[in-house]
Amino acid sequence: MNRTSSLLNAFGIVTALAFSFPVSAYQAPQRQAFATAVRKRVSAAPLWRDRGDIASLNLLYGPGGKEHQPTGSFTFIKEDKQGTSPKFEIVDAQGVHWKAKLGEETQSETAATRLVWAAGYFTDEDYYLPELRVKKMPKLHRGSHYVSAGGVVRGVRLERKLKGQKKSGNWSWFKNPYVGTKELSGLKIMMALINNWDLKEVNDAIYDEKGQGRRYVVSDLGASFGQTGNSITRSKSNLEDYSGTPFVQKVTTEHVDFFLSSRPFFLTAVNVPNYITRTKMQEVAKHIPLTHAKWLGQLLGQLSAGQIRDCFRAAGYSPEEVEGFAKVVQGRIADLKHL
Repeated sequence: MNRTSSLLNAFGIVTALAFSFPVSAYQAPQRQAFATAVRKRVSAAPLWRDRGDIASLNLLYGPGGKEHQPTGSFTFIKEDKQGTSPKFEIVDAQGVHWKAKLGEETQSETAATRLVWAAGYFTDEDYYLPELRVKKMPKLHRGSHYVSAGGVVRGVRLERKLKGQKKSGNWSWFKNPYVGTKELSGLKIMMALINNWDLKEVNDAIYDEKGQGRRYVVSDLGASFGQTGNSITRSKSNLEDYSGTPFVQKVTTEHVDFFLSSRPFFLTAVNVPNYITRTKMQEVAKHIPLTHAKWLGQLLGQLSAGQIRDCFRAAGYSPEEVEGFAKVVQGRIADLKHL
């Protein structure tokens, strides 16, 4: 019993370890007790939630719904100089705060949040606006070419700031309470499905929300729907690149590897920490239990073609791009279902 207690106290050890011990009449109660502890710990800090009737979800408006869409007038607050994309904060006439992002991630992130949310995962409430007028808009240090006279801003992704929600830290793909669960496997597959190549820990947030508890979220999904790879080959929001990349890499009787490339160009290996981090990201989509992949396939298989198209319509893509992106996503879901 001492061994079991020590495992419970050190919950960070991979969950699967608990099931690697030989099954016997004596060990079965220990195994059950550990599994119960796992379920309690995981349920206390959700990564995934059953959306119920997935076929009824409105993916045009996404997790925030129609009632949370941005409306009215907006006033500039401050510029955010962090990250690679131009960003700034604004407030609307109702007092709701929003973070505006400009650049090539605006459309891909808007579409990605809807698809990942539909699968049961927590995401930010993102909306895309082809044009936005902001009062007291100054000259930005980054992204000023997206702004015209009178504070007119083109191609904006707005992320709604939720009252009572506070970021308490970041989480790792390799060390978290969900290791070994189908829910974490499903999220890993989703990253491969949308070709999200930027899986740095800084993009994985832990949110504490008043009255709602703790949430584990991939808080930046902008590096999606392009080609994965190194800094020379990778892309974002590019239909030709996205449609030209493989999805399922290898299938065995027990596991599936999905294609996800992030290893830097070899000449950049002089930056050893970055090279190691980026190379390790590729392992996120590898060695996924086959049963977990089939579970996600059956889940996503409930989405209609119209719902998938709505993800890209909401992101402001052209009709041709909407059809093209949706076709690739449908094909990848079909691949999961046929595993």
